[in-house]
Amino acid sequence: MRNVLIIGSGPAGLTAALYAARANLNPLLIEGLEAGGQLMLTTLVENFPGHRDGIMGPALMAEMRAQAEHFGTEIIQGNVQAVDLSSHPFTVTTSAETYLTRSLIIATGASAKLLGLPAERALIGHGVSTCATCDGFFFRGKPIAVVGGGDSAMEEAIFLTKFASHVTVIHRRETLRASKIMQDKAFANPKISFEWNTEVDDILNTEKGVVTGMKLRNSRTGEAKTLDVDGVFIAIGHTPNTSLFKGVLDMDQTGYLCTHDGTRTSVPGVFAAGDVQDHIYRQAITAAGTGCMAAIDAEKYLEGLPQHIGEAATTA
Repeated sequence: MRNVLIIGSGPAGLTAALYAARANLNPLLIEGLEAGGQLMLTTLVENFPGHRDGIMGPALMAEMRAQAEHFGTEIIQGNVQAVDLSSHPFTVTTSAETYLTRSLIIATGASAKLLGLPAERALIGHGVSTCATCDGFFFRGKPIAVVGGGDSAMEEAIFLTKFASHVTVIHRRETLRASKIMQDKAFANPKISFEWNTEVDDILNTEKGVVTGMKLRNSRTGEAKTLDVDGVFIAIGHTPNTSLFKGVLDMDQTGYLCTHDGTRTSVPGVFAAGDVQDHIYRQAITAAGTGCMAAIDAEKYLEGLPQHIGEAATTA
């Protein structure tokens, strides 16, 4: 029987584990398939407080993991395959084990949608990014491209004009999906231009290990061209990792978990933190903040939980 079980090992999950461990709740954290979360795909992180000269994403996650373990968090490798939240205690099942827990913190994050090009994974953190707020600073005075046509793409393009010499928006259709106000702002910005009806065939240059350009193709004419850029921002959306909880927990239209009164979900004793419930900010520091909140919310929940809940299952 566990007091707190945490699913996910990004900034939200590890911060929740740290706070739960320091509250003597002896948390168990299941890492998931992408241990460390999205920061494992980044290079230098300069906007996480306390690191004046920046810190590499994987190094930051290693420090957070070690800190959580130092205070007593048990961390296991594995991927959760099923959960049963219909009765207390909750049941969480991996390929190797089934766990019982009095409370659950979901910190499974979200995955950025990618174009599916082999070069994307190879060059993420080396010119390819899914977060303008995180990485825009590195492209000061350089030409870059934004792929996408929705509000997020226009927000990223407009934000990136603060740094880049020029921003080219690449969109596979001839009209944007973004709201009119965002379209108007983008069209009015002299540092933004558009490539319409355009598909990305490749991102260059994996041989050099940095982005030097893109191979584009007009979907109507078939015309191919190379666009010289130093950075490519993919802004075609994110997918919250919530498939385990469909039909069980309340979600919004895009699949993000709905929370209220802090990090509480629609099932008492189940809490959500980080990008799995945040489609607005999506920053490491905000994920860590909600991880802290989830641990405190879980502690308060456990303080009011009748002690007999789960005892029969423990002795069975």
